[in-house]
Amino acid sequence: MLIERSDNELITACKGDEMWAKKALYERFAPLMLSICTRYCGNRETARDVLQDAFIKVFTKIKDFKAEGSFEGWLRRIAVTTSLEKMRRRREISLEESLNETIESEDYSIFEKLSADDLHRMISELPQMCRVVFNLYAVEGYSHKEIAQMINIKEITSRSYFFRAREILKEKVKLFII
Repeated sequence: MLIERSDNELITACKGDEMWAKKALYERFAPLMLSICTRYCGNRETARDVLQDAFIKVFTKIKDFKAEGSFEGWLRRIAVTTSLEKMRRRREISLEESLNETIESEDYSIFEKLSADDLHRMISELPQMCRVVFNLYAVEGYSHKEIAQMINIKEITSRSYFFRAREILKEKVKLFII
């Protein structure tokens, strides 16, 4: 019978280079991190590659984890950063694109009629940069200033991608509901 270990016990054992702990930590957090990687990479095959890279970083840097914040938050940041690095290497994130969008008020009540799976599918169909910025801002909670620094674009460009993503999603939702 396996004993369920706490995150702190697993982290401590991983810092001691215990293979059983690394396996247990991977099994516990891989589904969460895979879903994060998939949001940014757009497909599961690439996301799985990114997940492996992210866990290599986790196990390499786990000795630096000081437990000053949540472990899950630390893992999320590694998954996001690794996904963005992969996109940069593949040149999927361009340094700058000009998008001129205006902010409009919108009716959020139509989103209540969608299932989470429908909304997730619609987000996954967004153009690459719109999807990345939308996820970073709306899902992960980063500010546009932080996003701009992370992917090397201007803050206004981050806002433009986000509002473009919202417009595309609004159109998809209208078509879905009709």
